[in-house]
Amino acid sequence: MLFLDVFYCGALMLCCTRLCVALHVSHGQQLIPAHHPPLTEHTFPPTETSSASTVSHHVFHSAPCFVDDIFAALCEGVGSDGELTNRTLTQFGICIGSDSSSDSVLLQLAKETNRNQRNGLEVLHPTGVLLAEENKRGMLTLTFDLPQSPLIKLNPVLLLAYESPLTVTGGNLDVTFNGQWLHPNTQSVCISGETQYIMLTGSASEANNHQKWRISVETKTPDMNQSLKDILIGGKSGSKISMTPLLLFSGERGTDTRYTHTSGSSPASSQTSFLCELKRFLGDVLPQELPESTPLRLDSLQSLPPLSLGPSSSDTLLAGLINSSSQTIFSFTSRGSVVQVHRGELALSPALLEELRQRLEQSVIKMMEVIREEEEEVGHRAMPRLGRLKELSTFPKKEPAAGESQYRAFLLLKALQTVARAYELQRGLRATRAGPNNPEGGNICGLRSLTVSLTKIVTGPNTANINNCHGSCAFPLPSANNHAVLLNSHIGSGNVDERAPCCVPVAYEDLEVVDFADYGTSITIKPNMVAKECGCR
Repeated sequence: MLFLDVFYCGALMLCCTRLCVALHVSHGQQLIPAHHPPLTEHTFPPTETSSASTVSHHVFHSAPCFVDDIFAALCEGVGSDGELTNRTLTQFGICIGSDSSSDSVLLQLAKETNRNQRNGLEVLHPTGVLLAEENKRGMLTLTFDLPQSPLIKLNPVLLLAYESPLTVTGGNLDVTFNGQWLHPNTQSVCISGETQYIMLTGSASEANNHQKWRISVETKTPDMNQSLKDILIGGKSGSKISMTPLLLFSGERGTDTRYTHTSGSSPASSQTSFLCELKRFLGDVLPQELPESTPLRLDSLQSLPPLSLGPSSSDTLLAGLINSSSQTIFSFTSRGSVVQVHRGELALSPALLEELRQRLEQSVIKMMEVIREEEEEVGHRAMPRLGRLKELSTFPKKEPAAGESQYRAFLLLKALQTVARAYELQRGLRATRAGPNNPEGGNICGLRSLTVSLTKIVTGPNTANINNCHGSCAFPLPSANNHAVLLNSHIGSGNVDERAPCCVPVAYEDLEVVDFADYGTSITIKPNMVAKECGCR
C-alpha cells in the first residue's frame, strides 16, 4: 500500500491512503509488526560501529497540508523568465552556481506542478528512518525503509522536508551525501537559514519487497557535524528525527506505470486545496507578531454551544455571521488527514447569497489595497494566492451557486474580514502611539495591542490579538463610572491606603472559531475574548 498525493498549481489535489508496513532497521531485524500502532521514536543500543541511534516512524497523515505546501513551493518557485529563482534554490538546499544537475531536476518537478500540464507528480512515503552516528569518524548515516512499490523502479527524488526553515548555528553548512542509491553517488547540499527542503536525486532500483536505502551524511568541516546532527534530530531535544522523508516521482521521467489522477477535480479535493491555500494566505498576510507566551489551547476557553455550519444552517445564523466583525480563527480537530474533512456545503437563500457575493467582492478589493500598501511586509505571494482562493470560491454567473462554492465563499469572507480588522487595529494603534496622549507612554488609560499564541492549528491564524489596557487613571478619568470617580476623590483627600482606580477593559468582543472535523464544520463563539474599550474602574 502506498500514499499517492497528486497536486497541480492553482487547484492542488491531494489523495491519500493509509500506510501500514513493517518497520525494519538496517541489519534487517523487524521492530514492529505490520499491525502494530505507529511508533514515534525508539532508541537502540550501541553497536560496534555506531553509537546510540534514534529511529522515527513518521505518521504522515498527522500533518495536514504538509505535502500540499511542498507542491505549492514547487509551483511558485519558477520566476517570470521560466527559471528557478535563487530563493527557490536556497529553499531546496541546492548550491547556487554549482554544476550539479539538481537544479534542472527541480525545475522539471516545478513545471510538472503547473496546472496546464497533464503529467503529475507521484509521492511515496518511507515507512521509517534510522539515524546512526559512527564512532570513529563521527559520520552520520540515514537508513530509509521503503514499502514495496513498482514506483521504486523509476528515478526518484528523495526530499527531506521540514515544517519550517532550518535554524543553522555557526554559519551555513556545506553537506555531502553519499550512497549507492543516489545518482550520482555523491551529492552536495548547501543548508542555510532559508532552507526548508533537502533534495537528492536517486537511481532506479529493481528491488522488490522492502527496500532499504543507506546514505551517509557529513559536513565538509568536521567541527560542524554537531550542527548537522542538530538539524537531523531536532536540535537540543534530540528525541526524534525532525525531518519527514518522501520520494517524488516525475510523470515525464517515469514509465507507463501510472499512479496519479492528474485531470479533473472532485469537490473533496477542491475543498482540500482551498483550506490549504487559505492557510498559506493567512500566513502571508496577517501581521507577524510573535508572542513569547505559552500557546493556549482553544478548548480551554469558555464557549457557547457549537453551531453546525451546513445546508441546514438558518439564514438568521448565517446573516449574523456574515455581518459579524469578530475575529475568526480556523481550527482543525480531526484525527486524520485534512482530506478526511467532511465536505462543506451551505444552502443560502437567494437574498443572502447575493449579500454574501457583494460583501466578498468588497472584501477582496479592500484586501488587494492592503496587500499593495503593505507589500514589503506581506510579500509577493499574497496576491496570486488571493486570486486562487477567489477562483476556488467563485459563484457561476448564470447557474445557481453550488453548496461547496457557497461554503468556501463564506469561509473566505470571514478570513478577509479578520485580516482587514487586524490591519485596521494595527493602523489605529500606530496613530494612537503617534498622538500626544500616548497610552504606552503612561499618560492616559487606553487600548493597546496584545497578541497571544494559540496551539498550532491547521489553517490559522496561530495567534489572536486580544488587546489590553494600559495607562494612568489620573483626573480626568477616561470612561470612568461613578464608583471610580468617588474612589479617586476619596484617595485624593488623603486616604492613600485604598486601591486607586485601574485601567481595565470595560467592553469586549467575541472570538469566532471555525472548526473543521470529520463529521462536519461547526462555529464556536468564545465570549468576552477581545478587549475593545478601556476605562478606569
